[in-house]
Amino acid sequence: MSDIAPARPGRFSILANPTRFLELSGKVQPWLYGLALLALAAGLGLGVVAPDDYQQGATVKIMFIHVPFAWLCMMIWTVMSVSALGTLVWRHPLADVSVKAAAPIGAVFTALALLTGSIWGRPMWGTWWVWDARLTSVFVLFLMYLGLIALTRALDEPGKSAKAAAILVLVGFVNIPIIKFSVDWWNTLHQPASVMRMDGPAMPAAFLTPLLLSALGFTLLFFALHLTAMRNEILRRRVEALSRLAARRAETPSKEALA
Repeated sequence: MSDIAPARPGRFSILANPTRFLELSGKVQPWLYGLALLALAAGLGLGVVAPDDYQQGATVKIMFIHVPFAWLCMMIWTVMSVSALGTLVWRHPLADVSVKAAAPIGAVFTALALLTGSIWGRPMWGTWWVWDARLTSVFVLFLMYLGLIALTRALDEPGKSAKAAAILVLVGFVNIPIIKFSVDWWNTLHQPASVMRMDGPAMPAAFLTPLLLSALGFTLLFFALHLTAMRNEILRRRVEALSRLAARRAETPSKEALA
C-alpha cells in the first residue's frame, strides 16, 4: 500500500503489515460480533426484567443503553488518541487508518448518547436539553467528531491528512477529562459517578449486572465495527493506489508515441 508509510521495526511489526492485519482481523471479526451479540442479548434482556426504580419508575431502564453510549463516546476518542500517537511518534502504518475508521463510529455513539440522554432527561428534568457542563462538553465532543471526519475527507494527500487528524485528536483529548469530571467540578443535573467509585458501585446488582453486560456488548460491537471499517479503508486505499498506477502506465505509452 503506497499510501501508508512503512513502520519502524518492532515487536508489533507483524500487525504493521496491512496484508497480515487483513488476515488476522478477518479471523477475529466473527468472534467479536458473536460475543457482542451474546453480551447485548444478556444485558438488555436482564435490563428489560429489571425492577422499576422507586423514583424514576420504568424510565430508569434507558440507562442500560444511554450509559454505555456515554462511556463509549469517550473511550473511542481515547482509542483514537493512542492511534494519533502511533501516527506522530511511532509512524505506525495503520494508526491513521485506525483514526479515520473510528471517527464515524464515535460520532454515531456520541449522537446516540445525546439522544437517549435527552429522552431520559425529559421526564426527570422536565426539559429535553439544558446547557449544563456534561451535556455541553459531550455536545462539543460530537462537533469534534464531525470536524475530524470533515478534515480527513477534505485532504486528499494521506500524509497531510494523517498528521492534521492526529494533531486535532490529541488537542481534542483535553475534553475527555472535562466530560468525565464535570459532575465533580461543577454543579450539574447529572448525578455523580455511581459505578466507578473508590468505595465500590453505588447501585444494586439488579441494575449493575445488566448495565455492565450491556457496556461490554456495545464495547465489543465497537471493536468489531472498528476492525470492519479499518479493513474497508485499507482495501479502499489499495484500490486507489492501483488506479493511480494504472493511470500512470496508460499515460506512459501515449507520451512515448508523441515523442
